Amino acid sequence: MSLLSHYNYWIAMALMMIGLYVVMSHANLVKKMIGLNVFQVAVFMLFISLGKVRGGTAPILDPQFTVYSHPLPHVLILTAIVVGVATTALGLALAVRIHEAYGTTDEDDALRRDAAETPQR
Repeated sequence: MSLLSHYNYWIAMALMMIGLYVVMSHANLVKKMIGLNVFQVAVFMLFISLGKVRGGTAPILDPQFTVYSHPLPHVLILTAIVVGVATTALGLALAVRIHEAYGTTDEDDALRRDAAETPQR
């Protein structure tokens, strides 16, 4: 098997690195949420790829099929999608609230404004 035959793993790795880079390099909270979602999609792709078996079918007992794909990764990803949507909604709601309080979604600006408003001891 060549390395090119596993292109789905390479795409998942590339998306993981892009998502991680966006989260670490941007101070804007909305961009960080987008980076987290890109990373999350890469994890979904990886897990779904691990559950697929070449020539396999859905695990429905039938005498004509002998090779089955594993259903557990697909079920786990359904749960992860629901958790991801809830996390994204919460993160975006917090970003809106931070924008209302500080007038910016830039993390560094919000921290500077917070430090300027907090009295020193």
